Amino acid sequence: RSDAGETMAWFESVDTVLANKDGLAAFRTFLKSEFSEENVEFWLACEDFKKTRSSTKIALKAQKIYSDFIQADAPKEINIDFHTKNDISQNISEPTLSCFDDAQRFIYSLMAKDSFPRFLRSEVYKELAKKRQDKNQKRWLPFL
Repeated sequence: RSDAGETMAWFESVDTVLANKDGLAAFRTFLKSEFSEENVEFWLACEDFKKTRSSTKIALKAQKIYSDFIQADAPKEINIDFHTKNDISQNISEPTLSCFDDAQRFIYSLMAKDSFPRFLRSEVYKELAKKRQDKNQKRWLPFL
């Protein structure tokens, strides 16, 4: 797909944005402007965590995610319900690769239903789409 086509494809879903380096960067910039970048950072940390194979690293990464995003007054505390937070708190001493799944699903849903539609209407997205379109036109019209 062309760059401009790829930018337009972001309208399809939040997945497309999260899977694309430039899209992710633009989405993060937008979330920063809304003071909610902890959501995408948490989601990315969970994606990384699920790929962990060493039990030592699982425990270390789980503790880091917990202290960064879940525990009360965490520096990047995410907004999840009491039950999800409580379940994680009770299981953090013996974490599994799926211990953050419910929280990650909730945060993903929040981004998809709430942040993502606003991102598509934002100046950050419009500028990126325009930049991509201009770059694409120049590629096909070298005499411009």
